[in-house]
Amino acid sequence: MHAELQNKDSGILTVLAQEMLNELKQDILPFWMYRAADTENGGFYGEISNDLIVHYKAPKGGILNSRILWTFSSAYRIFGEPIYLNMAQRAYRFLCDHFWDDKFGGVYWMVDYKGKPINDRKQAYNLAFAIYGLSEYYRVSSCDEALKKAIAIFDILEAHYRDSFFGGYIEALTRDYKAISDMRLSDKDRNDIKSMNTHLHILEAYTSLLRVWRHDRLVKAQQELLDIMLTRIVDQDTHRFKLFFNEQWKASSQIVSFGHDIEGSWLMCEAAEVLGEPGLKSRAYDEAAKMAYVVLNKGLDTLHGGLFNEEEHGHIDTDKHWWPQAEAVVGFANAYSITLNPAFLKAAAQCWSFIKSSIIDKKCGEWYWKTDRAGEPYLSQPKVEPWKCPYHNSRACMEIIERASQRV
Repeated sequence: MHAELQNKDSGILTVLAQEMLNELKQDILPFWMYRAADTENGGFYGEISNDLIVHYKAPKGGILNSRILWTFSSAYRIFGEPIYLNMAQRAYRFLCDHFWDDKFGGVYWMVDYKGKPINDRKQAYNLAFAIYGLSEYYRVSSCDEALKKAIAIFDILEAHYRDSFFGGYIEALTRDYKAISDMRLSDKDRNDIKSMNTHLHILEAYTSLLRVWRHDRLVKAQQELLDIMLTRIVDQDTHRFKLFFNEQWKASSQIVSFGHDIEGSWLMCEAAEVLGEPGLKSRAYDEAAKMAYVVLNKGLDTLHGGLFNEEEHGHIDTDKHWWPQAEAVVGFANAYSITLNPAFLKAAAQCWSFIKSSIIDKKCGEWYWKTDRAGEPYLSQPKVEPWKCPYHNSRACMEIIERASQRV
């Protein structure tokens, strides 16, 4: 019976992979290649409206550029098509020529449309994504400069952002790594010294770097970080991420994010797998399964499909943002691989079905930023801006493609 279950569910994963392959290669990647590349000033446009109006003079964000670098590097690694490497090289050159700080190291937060720095703060989150993109680019290009820059940012995070007493990493510093009063990642975030979001993406970045540079210092830092994720950031009673903290890890917010919970569940597993330490791997798998069960029971919309956004004090924000839907497909597929509970694979397929029906923009291409509960899109939200990128949706497609191929 167990083998029959796996064979049946393997078929579901195969169908998912084929449909997501089509979406990736026929919609997402072409959109960013042919709509978003700035052929006049280099890099990629900083903003494009939902109806494809290009804001040519919009600022360009470091996170967006690094995520594009990661996306096309990964696409080239999987498919081997030169055009994807060309796009990765475009993002890499813009990072080196305009975001990289030659005096103090690291990357700027924001540059103008021509590449001149306009916000030179050093946000740990932004540094992490630079590592993420640079590591994946080195993986496919063997560019020594890219690896050196990724290691240099790792050294900066460990020297200036790591809390050697209470553990973890602080949010932000000035260009030359001095204290800064406003540490917020965005206007909607709390001005706290530590956050789940930053730690999750440093974890993700260090996983990527470990694949190409397995140094003892990095291994130790990643072991400590994964332990912090499992003991400090995951609530041991609810199996959900706490979002904001003071220096001593006292939580300061009651908001929970369904998207981050399901995303973090599989990223912690990936980190443990690359580390290769059996004890941490067992702990990560156990916690990931518990987190996925909570998201399955509390975050999945059984009426209209898709994943809800957030919850605070029992009140659920029922909007459906693009990125939690993408992460839900991967997170539930990952939970199935751990537990062999078919409910998880069914949930992954259900979330993909909602993406197909309501999130993919069949008229203008790519994905809507968000919809209401029933799947009606908010057309005022842009297709491209500092936070709207091809990273979540491309990665979801590539993860499912690779997971399906490994089961054949």
